[in-house]
Amino acid sequence: MKTIIMTASEQGSVELAADIIKSGGLVAFPTETVYGLGGNALDATACAKIYAAKGRPSDNPLISHISDIEMLSQIVKNVPRGTFSLIDKFWPGPLTIIFPAAGGGTVGVRMPANPVATRLISLSGVPIAAPSANVSGRPSPTSARHVLADLDGKIDMILDGGRCLHGLESTVIDCTTDVPTILRPGAVTKEMIEALIGPVGLVTEAGDDAPRAPGMKYRHYAPKAKLTVVVGEQVAVSSKILQLAADITHPNFAIMAATQNQSRYASHTMLDMGQNPQEIAANLFRLLRQCDEMGLEEVFVEGVAESDLGMAIMNRLKKAASYNIIDTK
Repeated sequence: MKTIIMTASEQGSVELAADIIKSGGLVAFPTETVYGLGGNALDATACAKIYAAKGRPSDNPLISHISDIEMLSQIVKNVPRGTFSLIDKFWPGPLTIIFPAAGGGTVGVRMPANPVATRLISLSGVPIAAPSANVSGRPSPTSARHVLADLDGKIDMILDGGRCLHGLESTVIDCTTDVPTILRPGAVTKEMIEALIGPVGLVTEAGDDAPRAPGMKYRHYAPKAKLTVVVGEQVAVSSKILQLAADITHPNFAIMAATQNQSRYASHTMLDMGQNPQEIAANLFRLLRQCDEMGLEEVFVEGVAESDLGMAIMNRLKKAASYNIIDTK
């Protein structure tokens, strides 16, 4: 299969992408979170193609994307009480809500804020199932270049809309439970949700059960390099990372740290995470892919405080590092 690559601003590109979706094909497209690998959510064959292209485990659920509220009726049985306030506040945006599905069970639904994504869904006329547009387990793609590296020749089209804004997948909240429960943290933080609807639960691991949301059960976001995440107070974190680096006997390692802390590690290869949680989130998956591009064998990463957006950043880092965490406290 030859993968077509077009920029979203190119005349006819979004229309062509919509035609591919309507004919049962697969299109990678930009959202404000990461690039999604889209297929007709109402077409079982198209959804099977998504799993095959990604090498995705069959019990890892897909999120359906809609362009307007009217589309909900095609996939959702009913909207639970209390969910309307979340929809009004956070849609369109980086929040996935799990509803009772029209065909039984549950379904995760999101209305993306990216105008290219919205137009593609609208022109397609159907909800689009779209996990991240990467090989399963790899860091999620935040640019069309990342998609091409993983899926060239495996999908029909890549719609290039530039770099993604948030850089982490959407927050997922299950609203079919007695107490709404966050299953994957993201840019819509626990604090933001609780300020609107009151206390919510937090469950980010599926254990042996079938996962209710993507990212709960399988190893995700991982580069080939071994990642070690160090958490605690900054001075202790820096000291520990320098100690670990001193014990390395090969040159193929780097330190991933915040911009303001780079000088602490001046003699080592550095990966600049950014100055604040928003920048760190936007840069994270790009840097994890850069680890592979640099041929690194090992990477030491500064952790961040697990509050607000930091909860989502640490969720991804823990999974990328296979929970290889050093706590200096």
